[in-house]
Amino acid sequence: MNAPAQISKAQFTQDASALKGVQLDKKRFGWLLSPGLPVIGMGILAGYHFGPKATKKVFAMGGPLLLHVIIPTLDALIGDDANNPNDEQIQALVKDPYYDRIVKMFIPLQMAANAFAGYVVSRPNVSLVDQVLLGVSMGAINGIGVNTAHELSHRSQKKDHYWSHASLMPLAYNHFRIEHPYGHHKRVATPEDPASSKMGESFYRFWPRTVLGGLKSAIQIEKRRLERKGLKFFSLENELFHGWAMSAGYHALMLKTYGKKIIPYTLTQAFYGISLFEIV
Repeated sequence: MNAPAQISKAQFTQDASALKGVQLDKKRFGWLLSPGLPVIGMGILAGYHFGPKATKKVFAMGGPLLLHVIIPTLDALIGDDANNPNDEQIQALVKDPYYDRIVKMFIPLQMAANAFAGYVVSRPNVSLVDQVLLGVSMGAINGIGVNTAHELSHRSQKKDHYWSHASLMPLAYNHFRIEHPYGHHKRVATPEDPASSKMGESFYRFWPRTVLGGLKSAIQIEKRRLERKGLKFFSLENELFHGWAMSAGYHALMLKTYGKKIIPYTLTQAFYGISLFEIV
């Protein structure tokens, strides 16, 4: 007789916690759009792969259409959201594991979408133009993935840092995990910060400065960190090497699985994803 009562009590506690979360955060279930984006990406890939020939180009451009047309249109139609939790409510929400699960849920779904993309673009009937277009679509997903990497890069636990590296693997942009929290946040809006654009600077001038400057900054930051521990840059504790190894392993596996045909797609998605993030 006791077991059903215990289960009912546990379920009641869980339901009460979820209800409290909804009361504090009106967008509680709306945040599921974040891990939902790689799923939408897989839907775009499926539409291209299984759909009729006449619609392939539309599906191939599905990522940019979603990101630059559909979502902004919905944003304009929905309008401003005045709901904003206060500091006390934010502390309660931070303790809710629901949000941590949503952040990390993005990464396995992102990897699944990239694996499916590799399969689709490696098919014999996929043209070079379509590879590039599909690369732009997946670049949009992986570029948005930098937001996940950003959230996890600011956390104190080491395991979260490697989750951050995992999300950055498709773009091979792992130095961001180090440069952003320890470089950009220290020097933001100063001439020393490669991630801050200058007044009147065009994006085409900013792009090489921030990408190359961010890499150089990350190397200097990690070098100084290791020196404080009495270690050399070429050390097993160098986190940059860990991130680069993860990225190299990811791309080596993709090449081995799908062949050299995915190279144009791979380069396109990386360039577009990095550019999307940096223009933001």
